[in-house]
Order: sequence, then C-alpha cells, then structure tokens
Amino acid sequence: MQITFKLYASLTQHLPAEARRHNQIVIDVADSATIAQIVEPFGLPEKLVHLVLVNGVYVPPAERLSFVPKAGDVLAIWPPIAGG
Repeated sequence: MQITFKLYASLTQHLPAEARRHNQIVIDVADSATIAQIVEPFGLPEKLVHLVLVNGVYVPPAERLSFVPKAGDVLAIWPPIAGG
C-alpha cells in the first residue's frame, strides 16, 4: 500500500534528496507495517521523533509500535521544537 510520509524541520534531511524540497514522499509499505517499522529505514534518531500525526491526529509514543496506517494515510513527524 502507499502512504505519504512527511518530515519537518531538521528531520527533512533524512528524506531522499529529491523529496526534501517538499518535505514529503509517497512510499510503499506493507499492509501490516506499524509506524515504528515505517520510520526505521529512514534512520531518524528516536529522541527526535517527537510529534507523530496520522491524518492530523496525534499518535502517542506508546501506540507507535502497534499503530498501522491505512492506504492513503499521511504520516507526519516533527522533532521537538523550541521557540519563543
């Protein structure tokens, strides 16, 4: 199945070069792939996988090992953000 995978801020560097400009890529994943399994090949440092959203809905850390997105979903990940 295909999903859209988006990375924001400093995490965009983990996308293929051609996808960084738009911070997203459409990827093929197994129907049973969890968020953790989808993220793993991109080499994201675990401490930087802070805010995880599927179709704009927050997925808590405890659910990321078992949550399985559906075809067409958008998986978006943000690192911790500081600001003022």
